[in-house]
Amino acid sequence: MVMNLPKHLSVRDGHLWIGECDAVHLAFTYGTPLYVTNEDRIRENFQSYKKSLTSRYPNIRILYAAKANGNPAILKILAEEGAGADVFSSGELEIALQAGMNPELLLFNGSSKTEADHRLAVRKGVRVSLDSVDELLQLDRIASDEGKVIEVSFRVNPAIDAPTHPKIATGLATSKFGIPATDIAGAYSQALSCKNVIPVGIHCHIGSQILAVEPFAKEAQVLMEVVAELHQIGVKFKFVDLGGGLGVCYEHSKEPAPEIDAYADAIMPTIITTFTRLGISPEIWIEPGRSMVCDSTILLTRVNSVKKAHKTFVNVDAGFNTLIRPAMYDSYHEILVADKADAKEEGTFTITGPICETGDILAHDRQLPDVQSGDLIALLDTGAYGYAMASQYNGRGRCAEVLVKGDVSALMRKAETLSDLLSTVVTPPWL
Repeated sequence: MVMNLPKHLSVRDGHLWIGECDAVHLAFTYGTPLYVTNEDRIRENFQSYKKSLTSRYPNIRILYAAKANGNPAILKILAEEGAGADVFSSGELEIALQAGMNPELLLFNGSSKTEADHRLAVRKGVRVSLDSVDELLQLDRIASDEGKVIEVSFRVNPAIDAPTHPKIATGLATSKFGIPATDIAGAYSQALSCKNVIPVGIHCHIGSQILAVEPFAKEAQVLMEVVAELHQIGVKFKFVDLGGGLGVCYEHSKEPAPEIDAYADAIMPTIITTFTRLGISPEIWIEPGRSMVCDSTILLTRVNSVKKAHKTFVNVDAGFNTLIRPAMYDSYHEILVADKADAKEEGTFTITGPICETGDILAHDRQLPDVQSGDLIALLDTGAYGYAMASQYNGRGRCAEVLVKGDVSALMRKAETLSDLLSTVVTPPWL
């Protein structure tokens, strides 16, 4: 029996439902593997952030971390809600603009941008988060070439060890991201002397999938100390960006992730006190990604075969080409047999994909109903870093994505075909 399902998921007549849509019917209609996203849940998550933060401080901007799930339909949904986006490439920037996001509500992040990246940001009027003085000087030259002035922030490294996976901890002193807090004043001093760059903000990010609010409180403290120092040298702040990172609880039987109110209570007192003391009122920007879209989505995958060896393997049509998180991070996702969602547990099963790699395992040793070929497996909480990190490994096209709203469903991305896989291939003339 499934426990602790979020309210947008339910079990009816033995089937898993997402919103008002039967997951079994969706898989039959669109094929598998299949990502299914609930639009209403994304809007609800956005409004929860907005309500909690604006109740404490009115000047709030929510910039969705587009890397979590860059489907244009999702960006359009969030644009309609008033969100901007944290973008990490020219591609994400262009997709956000095409989705209707205001260029003034985009921030182009990253530690290794190209000249083309900078030039695009300048031409589109998108603010840039600078990661080094070298990048500052390059951007100032490019803006001069374009005859424009661009507003920027610097990313500060707060040297905070947040409790998360080492591969997604971004605020460590040893991280590749940001300028050390002890050196940041010098970077801003150089920016203030530039002719085509104006520093108007500051940016920080301590990591992803953080399940405690204390690191965010510490981040706010470090960042406010830096803001006070920079205010004294003449920086006129339009925004202070605390990044994202609030995690989600992938194991539904465990203690839930912190509420947004707890996050707001952790960061806002220090920020408001500092702003009041300095006599400033810049916007506060935050960049939720995972917590905005993760629980909105399920991954449906069909059982190809069941094999009893030293354990019972359930071989499905989705592997780490479709969802790489279990293989890359040893991540946990709740598993349901979507067509037997209320059946009692019958045994222990390991869910494996079709990829030619021993590590292609989606879930180890799960208690499930009796699973047979043709059954439908649902992996929960796959809206963040699911399709976004998918690949075409083993010559397998990426799967379709479906959006549901109430009892209506529609494709928001078609499954790739062999023609798609070969569309960019060019045969050298001597072959």
